[in-house]
Amino acid sequence: MTPGSVTIAKVIDAPSDVVWAELSAIEDHVEWMADAVALTFHSEQRSGIGTSFSCLTKIGPFRTTDEMVIDQWEEGTVVGVTHHGAVTGTGTFTLVPNGEHTTVIWSEVLTFPWWLAGRLGALCAQPIFHWIWKRNLDRLANRVSSN
Repeated sequence: MTPGSVTIAKVIDAPSDVVWAELSAIEDHVEWMADAVALTFHSEQRSGIGTSFSCLTKIGPFRTTDEMVIDQWEEGTVVGVTHHGAVTGTGTFTLVPNGEHTTVIWSEVLTFPWWLAGRLGALCAQPIFHWIWKRNLDRLANRVSSN
């Protein structure tokens, strides 16, 4: 596995249109992402390719502002971002419908700067990211399953 690379899949007990409605509401990600503290858009655009925003992220004692631009948007199935700032890389949410269930696949490939120990820091962060993002997908599932 490449340092800084994490992929998680979760089957959610809700149809893909319900999951997409929640996932595509970028402004609401702070409601189910425990590591996302606050989100600020850089323009009026809130969805689709070119949407850019800052996300104050906190993991334990570490805080950073993650600058992101949506660079993939396939209505109903894919949202992808490019991360800029201290930590760079890419992230993608992919929805795979299966009747009344939806598999959400969350993939991230992140690069850490030297002052966060570079590749070693990314390698050490992998199990932490996996744990946090798995919990985030559980929170997303709880949110859409109760609709």
